[in-house]
Amino acid sequence: MAEAKWYVVHTYSGYENKVKANLEKTINNRHLEEEILEVRVPMEEIVEVRNGAKKQVQKKMFPGYVLINMVMNDDTWYVVRNTRGVTGFVGPGSKPVPLSAAEMKPLGVDTGEKLVIDLEVGDQVVVVGGAWKDTTGLITAINQSKQTVTINVELFGRATPVEISFAEVRKVR
Repeated sequence: MAEAKWYVVHTYSGYENKVKANLEKTINNRHLEEEILEVRVPMEEIVEVRNGAKKQVQKKMFPGYVLINMVMNDDTWYVVRNTRGVTGFVGPGSKPVPLSAAEMKPLGVDTGEKLVIDLEVGDQVVVVGGAWKDTTGLITAINQSKQTVTINVELFGRATPVEISFAEVRKVR
């Protein structure tokens, strides 16, 4: 299987989040999770001053553009290109050009090496970082391509699945 790369898609202005939602729905419906790994609208925190009050707000880094981590083939190209709100891929003609690791680094996207873990479905783990820190749970799924594990945590008396990065879990011995 070919390697997934980051591509830039041009959208109608103001449709970035709608394109992201539509793409994610299509990915689930067509079972393309292994080929289209992530859809991202890059955001940045800025401080706005309105009526003398400072307010921290999220602003799109590139209005009119969406980043997609995907394996480029005819099927994935067709799905992305024919999503409502997408005007096309960024690149010469109809040939999309992937972004390099150097271009992705300032966007906060790590394209470095993948972690290899010695965890299996059914293992008990403790979360060592993030919002679920110090929570324990059983692994129900492992996604190597996204570098995440899904664990069940107890929330309001019910087992709730939560996706956690490999880097934030440790196996309970």
